[in-house]
Amino acid sequence: MVIERDIDIVRRDWEKVELIVDTTAALLYDRLFALDPALRLLFPPNIEEQKLKVIRMLGASIYGLSDPEVLIPILQLLGRKHFAFGVCARDYDTLADALLWTLRLGLGGGFDAEHEAAWKRVYAELAAHMQADLARDS
Repeated sequence: MVIERDIDIVRRDWEKVELIVDTTAALLYDRLFALDPALRLLFPPNIEEQKLKVIRMLGASIYGLSDPEVLIPILQLLGRKHFAFGVCARDYDTLADALLWTLRLGLGGGFDAEHEAAWKRVYAELAAHMQADLARDS
């Protein structure tokens, strides 16, 4: 369960990530494809625009955490779209691993155990909402 402290930590971290957004996007996707090369097939040959879309959506989700009535339906719609593209449950776990790795690298010593735990809880909640409709349809 996400608590206010988690939201605060993740938002402060995200402000730092936004300063290195291009690097963050490149690291995230490089790590994602290193962890599961098959995921590369879900994307167009040129993914530069896609990299920034994901980073922007993640940022919007982080800032939307305090307004779940607006955020949750958006995440559910995104989840349905991703499912149609071929994304499955294990891919969310792979993305979580890639995201945490990227944050560790990008934020350095400021990304301690408390920050990692907050990000894990926030990401798990976001991913759960994206997968909620899929679980009901199964």
